[in-house]
Amino acid sequence: MTDPKPNKLYQLSVPLFLHYLNQLDELLSDMQLFAEEQGLSEAQLLAAKLADDMFPLGQQISTAIGFSLRCCLPLAGQDIENFSPELISYQSLQQQLHSSVRCLQQLKAEQFEQSTPSNISTQAGFAKLSLSPSEYLQQYMLPNFFFHYTMSYAILRQQGMPLSKQNFDGYHQYPAGFSF
Repeated sequence: MTDPKPNKLYQLSVPLFLHYLNQLDELLSDMQLFAEEQGLSEAQLLAAKLADDMFPLGQQISTAIGFSLRCCLPLAGQDIENFSPELISYQSLQQQLHSSVRCLQQLKAEQFEQSTPSNISTQAGFAKLSLSPSEYLQQYMLPNFFFHYTMSYAILRQQGMPLSKQNFDGYHQYPAGFSF
């Protein structure tokens, strides 16, 4: 795989994460309203899982947010910031998300041009990896972000929250009550 030029790494990462973190911010607000309407406690909804051996909703959301920084900061030659909360709540997830967005907004394309390392070392579960910037972004970080982002969406759908592709990507539009 050919590595994109460092300034392309910025374009392929920071704007993408900012867009989907904005979608996640809307999802967090909507899920609070949904829980209130359904009589679900915050703890109940954030503990919901697709399967017993998977992270619950709150951890899925926190992990997705964390992957945005785990991706972009090393590509910009910076140490990873960790805003993950010790205790997961609606408020702590919103704080984590907003802190992460502010951090990403401060990154500039020039940092990627000047500071992208030739290889990035990371931990994937129990595996230690050393990847080129392109592999790191395209084959490891983006799939992991979207895995946890999608699991959050899927758990909310499983709980009965009415969501569509519009909620997921912010581009699709459907009339109220539309169903396939």
